[in-house]
Amino acid sequence: MRVVVVTGGATGIGYAVAEAFAQAGDQVVITGRRESLLKEAAERIGAVPVAFDAADPTSVAAALPLLPTRVDVLVNNAGGNTNFDRAEAAGDDLTALAENWRANLDANLMSAVLVTAALAARFTENARVVTIGSIAARQGAGSYGAAKAAVEAWTASLASELGPRGGTANVVAPGLIVATEFFRDRMTDDGVRQRVAATRNGRAGTTDDVAATVSFLASPAAGHLTGQVIHVNGGAYLGR
Repeated sequence: MRVVVVTGGATGIGYAVAEAFAQAGDQVVITGRRESLLKEAAERIGAVPVAFDAADPTSVAAALPLLPTRVDVLVNNAGGNTNFDRAEAAGDDLTALAENWRANLDANLMSAVLVTAALAARFTENARVVTIGSIAARQGAGSYGAAKAAVEAWTASLASELGPRGGTANVVAPGLIVATEFFRDRMTDDGVRQRVAATRNGRAGTTDDVAATVSFLASPAAGHLTGQVIHVNGGAYLGR
């Protein structure tokens, strides 16, 4: 039985990923900041909840005694576009601009870096690290896209660190995924139509699409696949 840790596992993509591993018979730990929501999700899928803020080094360190002493698979899913939760900085307010950019870097890059570093000594031989990126890393979206692009660069370095022990590190970069909290109910029908029109297969993605890709990357069959960005977007961006 593998031991799997999924950050941001209470909702959306993280929940679908955790559920897929649990259904495969793995021992799953899900993490997140919202303790009550986390506990409810864990009960539904048969996972162990551990509440902490993945972007806060003190919080991560405090949670270590509650996390598994052995980790076969780590899925860094915690993150999201923090711009949806913050006021836009005025043109001449450099302090607010810096704070907004740092918020996205903390939520998306530092959360993955901190949790991975904290658990690194617990990784087994042939461990798998999969981090959720975004199509925004290639197509823009300001500080959010920049943070996800940084995730890709960091993952390339991580692949070199894990490689000697047979471990792998990859990024799964979704395009439009429906049925998540990502857009905070701000995505219009027209916005969905435009994004679907940009795909080759004429549909939005689902959380199960992403979970299936993560599951493959965590499998023995993907042992020679590392340092890569796997695009799950129906062809809206061609990773070639």
